[in-house]
Amino acid sequence: MTVEARIAELGITLPEPAKPVASYVSFVRSGNQITISGQLSNDANGGIKGTVGVDVTPEQAVVAARLCGINLIAQIKAAVDGDLERVVRIVKLGAFVQAGPEFEAIPAVINGCSDLMVQVFGEAGKHARSAVGVYKLPLGFAVEIDAIVEIR
Repeated sequence: MTVEARIAELGITLPEPAKPVASYVSFVRSGNQITISGQLSNDANGGIKGTVGVDVTPEQAVVAARLCGINLIAQIKAAVDGDLERVVRIVKLGAFVQAGPEFEAIPAVINGCSDLMVQVFGEAGKHARSAVGVYKLPLGFAVEIDAIVEIR
């Protein structure tokens, strides 16, 4: 099954890749790797904002991480000129959760993105990662995730 077929089977419609809002680019290609800038937990409805463990539930935060994953895939697709079959491996995810002082289940939140990568890319979606709780994220979003991707 192709990557696009798996995306369709999961009921996902990829959004237009987000444009940079400051002095950076959405992705950088260097040799056979692409580094994708951090993608926020946003969607056409505004996304998921707030602090996990305060005004965002852990379940909502998992959905937020999945939104980041969908946005990452949209950026990856742009970086490979629309051909997701060029993805060899999701190498690493760098994940940040706007977490309240008592919230410690940051890795469980990021599983929302990690699981999506495996669902979409199969074995090639298995990756290394960092999962970090932070005080604030841009624009108040609950989750931000970046990626390093190997391509052909």
